[in-house]
Amino acid sequence: MRGICKEEDYSFLGISEQTTRGTTEGGGALEDDWRDRREERVRRRLEREQQERERLQEIEESKKEKQQQWQSHVAELTSSQEKSLQDRLTRLRRFRDFQRKVLVEESGMEGEAACLTVDQLLTRM
Repeated sequence: MRGICKEEDYSFLGISEQTTRGTTEGGGALEDDWRDRREERVRRRLEREQQERERLQEIEESKKEKQQQWQSHVAELTSSQEKSLQDRLTRLRRFRDFQRKVLVEESGMEGEAACLTVDQLLTRM
């Protein structure tokens, strides 16, 4: 019944069935184009999301790498400073021993009294 009504409508409007079939087929092509465009938009959106995730992952890796480099740099500086302080302490102790030895020899005193006097002199310095 519906088909008959369509034919009558087309004949009333002066449009042939062949034209309407072409339009219907063309409508299918439009629908296919619309689906293709929609799928393309979805695909591009997914690609953008994937690229964004990769970019964020690279940023995180870069931050971790920089943090690790900074920590190793700080550890290296601390180690070198500790070594420098230990070397300085050793040199100071040697110099104090040398001073003590020289002062004991110059004072000409021997024993416990000489050590106390030398320690007092070194403390004053």
